[in-house]
Amino acid sequence: MDARQIRSTFLQFFESKKHRIVPSAPIVNKNDPTLLFTNAGMNQFKDYFLGNKEPDNPRIADTQKCLRVSGKHNDLEEVGIDTYHHTMFEMLGNWSFGDYFKEESIAWAWELLTEHFKLPTERLYVSVFEGDANENLAPDAEAFELWKAYVPESRILYGNKKDNFWEMGDTGPCGPCSEIHIDLRPQAEIDRVPGRELVNNDHPQVIEIWNLVFIQFNRKADGSLELLPARHVDTGMGFERLVRAIQFKSSNYDTDVFQPMIQQVSADAGIAYGKEEQTDIAMRVMVDHIRAIAFAVADGQLPSNTGAGYVIRRILRRAVRYAFTFLNLKEPYLYKLVEVLSREMGEFFPELPQQQDFIMRVIQEEEASFLRTLEVGLRRLNDLIAGGATAISGPVAFELYDTFGFPLDLTALIARERGLTVDEAGFAVEMEKQKQRSKQAATSETGDWVTVRPASQPTEFRGYEELSSQAQILRYRQVKEKNKDRFQLVLDRTPFYAESGGQVGDTGYLSDGQERIRIVDTKKENDLIVHYVEHLPKNTQAQFEAVVDADKRQLTQNNHTATHLLHAALRRVLGEHVQQKGSLVNDKGLRFDFSHFAKLSDEELQQVEDMVNERVRQNIALQADTDVPLAEARDRGAMALFGEKYGDTVRVITFDPSYSVELCGGTHVPATGQIGLFKIVSESSVSAGVRRIEAITARTAEHWVRQQQQQLEELRQLLKNPKDLRAAISGLLEERQRLQKSVDEMQQQKAGDLRGELASSMQEIGGMQVIIQQVSLPSADVLRSLAYELRQKFDRLYLVLAAEIEGKPQIAVMFSDTLVE
Repeated sequence: MDARQIRSTFLQFFESKKHRIVPSAPIVNKNDPTLLFTNAGMNQFKDYFLGNKEPDNPRIADTQKCLRVSGKHNDLEEVGIDTYHHTMFEMLGNWSFGDYFKEESIAWAWELLTEHFKLPTERLYVSVFEGDANENLAPDAEAFELWKAYVPESRILYGNKKDNFWEMGDTGPCGPCSEIHIDLRPQAEIDRVPGRELVNNDHPQVIEIWNLVFIQFNRKADGSLELLPARHVDTGMGFERLVRAIQFKSSNYDTDVFQPMIQQVSADAGIAYGKEEQTDIAMRVMVDHIRAIAFAVADGQLPSNTGAGYVIRRILRRAVRYAFTFLNLKEPYLYKLVEVLSREMGEFFPELPQQQDFIMRVIQEEEASFLRTLEVGLRRLNDLIAGGATAISGPVAFELYDTFGFPLDLTALIARERGLTVDEAGFAVEMEKQKQRSKQAATSETGDWVTVRPASQPTEFRGYEELSSQAQILRYRQVKEKNKDRFQLVLDRTPFYAESGGQVGDTGYLSDGQERIRIVDTKKENDLIVHYVEHLPKNTQAQFEAVVDADKRQLTQNNHTATHLLHAALRRVLGEHVQQKGSLVNDKGLRFDFSHFAKLSDEELQQVEDMVNERVRQNIALQADTDVPLAEARDRGAMALFGEKYGDTVRVITFDPSYSVELCGGTHVPATGQIGLFKIVSESSVSAGVRRIEAITARTAEHWVRQQQQQLEELRQLLKNPKDLRAAISGLLEERQRLQKSVDEMQQQKAGDLRGELASSMQEIGGMQVIIQQVSLPSADVLRSLAYELRQKFDRLYLVLAAEIEGKPQIAVMFSDTLVE
């Protein structure tokens, strides 16, 4: 089987077992403050495990794009060095939410692996949880007994908590697990050392391929375990490892998941794969990392200096460093692999071919930028060596890492080539200091939820219909922040819109008639609507009125609807390639990022602005349709955003079916006339291929126009109310230019006189023609010009001129080329 067939077989198998096949969630995590990226197949189903939300189907299967390069699951430095670690990988998974449990999971796993994928049974080992006395957890005897129906006891192994008790993070759903391992060694090695002795011992040929997790507990913030309301199954099988096992390869990189890209790199670099360790590692790093980068960009995450964007930038720079150092690829190259990746994976992940040009442009520009930085860093190292340094200190090695993107191993490699040593202990000290700074900058520490009322349903959102609702508190928790403590509340119903899709969360208050509690923000945590308050109500059992700040909501809605009108206008003026790449919508204004490769001309900006204002004047009524099947929404021409996760049914926002139809969960004006006025205030570049428009609406736009008028009126008054303001200002500028020319001529004459004086003051000292003087000159340009003229006059000149110009010291230092040589 090739990789495509293996993926399809997995999904078809579980479809035959009555599982609903769902698409992968975006690799970039939204609405979960605990995760930057989707790092496991279960992330998107966390609310089902916690009982916050009911699934449409208790059985689900998918292949999930995952990224593990930050936090607890950090494999970055192993990637490319060994044969099985990856940054981005696919996690094949099947889930049961309160439906089947261990018996079916184990039976189906064995059936799929041995009957459909034809893996040799004598090479398979399974492990079960041995228990943990400290946690008062018994061994998983049930799983052991179930496995005995398929596997000899000699190949059923007990594993410790580290290997056989699965936890996603410090808190959250968890439980014992049963792993399936395969021994891919040659038979001669198996005859010498049985595979059972190598399971979970980091042997590169005895690897785990599937983990069956039996989720029974919730890990609380205090470390204790509580039973979940229902038992669930969460399985994860690494697609790349499975393909390797089925194709019986010694490395994941030898399979058809990676080989098309490796062969492309090999051909372009003129270096054969499989001949030399360092070049092989470089190729593996490149083909692994381009997958992570391309999928992240496709899901809307651009490289940047903060958060998830910084992680993507680090991955890209690591790949560029390997290409630069070991494959002699000194120009941007990685972006070319996107075409191969898109061809290989685009059938199942259409976001790659649909955005191929955009992804390539972003990566190419980022590569070019880093290659320039790399050259600067290399010059820094060369300067140290030229200065006679015999060692690179810890602080300098850290500066190269932190400022120029040099990892310690690259600095050490260059140092060894030049005969230098590196203070690795000093580097570690600097790295630890940075970790402590990062820890101190961490925003908050969250406590456990305290249940006030049990709830079988998620929060009912009433914010589309009303701005105040009767509400009760279901649960709350404390959040310890740097300067103060806050609380998070979950209500049974709420009119508060939670920050999502670029629209900020609502603010307002809760009142029980006795006290008023200010709600300072509303956010989503997965699908949970969380209200932030500065202190807890005295009576959490009371009946409350939840009231949204209506003025702020209305202004925010004006700006949100304006982004829809703007998006449609941009596509009409610039072309269908325009796609939303991010937005921020609040009561002050809007920021809209979109894919486009050139600065917008004044005429294009005017066209866009005029088109939006025309739709505002038409007072187009909002058409909001909920629970529309996704396929039907697409047939209507609804714009879906890359990087968003959509369910089977969606909310469709329409302002004239022939103009703007988008999938959107945000709040909007009842008719476009409420926007009043739309005004673009800036257009700029965000990154390669992404432009940004900032705009204002309604009273903010009116205020802006009024300020512009006031400035014009002040100018008129300053110029004595001329009939033609433009002509009056042009006349002033021309007069200034004439006067400036006259002043420049006088200054040059003065400098010419001074040049003769300085030339005659020249002294011969140690074979040099030395002029060191303080002079009186009107500008730095004249000072510089004078220095250059003197340099041309003498062939062994050592010159230092100083002048006080507009209250600041300016110094010109210049040597003749003869002295430099």
